Amino acid sequence: MENMGTTAGPLGGYPATFEVDAPERIDNWRPLVQWLLAIPHFLILYVLGIVSEVVGIISWFFILITGKLPEGLATLQCLYIRYNNRAWSYAGFLREEYPPFVFETVAGDPGTYPPVRTSFVPELENRNRLTVAFRIILVIPHVIVLAVLGLAAFVAVVIAFFAVLFTGRWPDGLRTFVVGVISWATRFNAYFLLLTDEYPPFSLD
Repeated sequence: MENMGTTAGPLGGYPATFEVDAPERIDNWRPLVQWLLAIPHFLILYVLGIVSEVVGIISWFFILITGKLPEGLATLQCLYIRYNNRAWSYAGFLREEYPPFVFETVAGDPGTYPPVRTSFVPELENRNRLTVAFRIILVIPHVIVLAVLGLAAFVAVVIAFFAVLFTGRWPDGLRTFVVGVISWATRFNAYFLLLTDEYPPFSLD
């Protein structure tokens, strides 16, 4: 597939970014099966989610006590968010290429799934203990907005399902919106999972 450009990119230097290249066309049959083919990835993602929760709790205590986030804990969360983005991008037929079963504990995108890229710049030193202590409260506005956006994104994917089925193309506006929601969720997850103390912007860019 020929890449027509990047659907979403870094926002204002925020330390968590998501990008996905938009293909010129998608095979019409793919919306029918890609969500099924993604099931092995979602099984792995379920396990990674449990690991992420444990790592998040350990990170919370570690930062409150030391003011630092160990790099190993940070990159485990990077792995989880990146794997999540790849699985959903494929299941939502944003790309045709099957995601690799790789588990890179690195902050920057390693390039093993070139069309879908998720990168981070974790804050390891001089962490803000106060915002970390109340992180679960501070994210509430984002949780509310993302719940609404997630529902809207689901509707957009359903519409795109039929569009791709008959035309082989995602409607540009719907694709931009869905990728924007994933970008927003990426920044939210980075903040909630304690990779950064920079409050995520309320933006689909």
